[in-house]
Parts: sequence; C-alpha cells; structure tokens
Amino acid sequence: MIDFNTFKQKSPQQRFLFILGLVMFAMYLALGIYLIFWKDIPFDIEPTYRILFGVLLIVYAGIRFFRLINQKDN
Repeated sequence: MIDFNTFKQKSPQQRFLFILGLVMFAMYLALGIYLIFWKDIPFDIEPTYRILFGVLLIVYAGIRFFRLINQKDN
C-alpha cells in the first residue's frame, strides 16, 4: 500500500525521481497499448510479433511500477 506520509517527507530529489519513474511507467504502458491496437504501423512487422512486443512492454511497465511503489528509503 502507498503511504503518502513518507512521500511528503522525501527530499526534492527523491520526489523528482519518483515522478520520473511514474512518467516512464506511463510511457511504457502507453507504448505497449499503442503497439497492440494500432493496425497501420508505418514499419513492417508481423501482427503476432507486434502483439507479443506490446504485451512484453506492458509487463515491463508493471514490473517497473511495483518496484517503484515498493522502493525502500535508504
């Protein structure tokens, strides 16, 4: 569970890195969804590989998100 009190006590550098991590999570998630559902991609790739790569990006985004949320303070 997210403890918002510890988020308020973080230094500006830690908060910046947390926000950057959330932005990167959103980018990987959006790119994965984009690859799965966009039919007219401007480069030639088979639909099976396109969907597999999109799913891989979504799984990677989930891993990054859970690592970011469960990160312990040093």
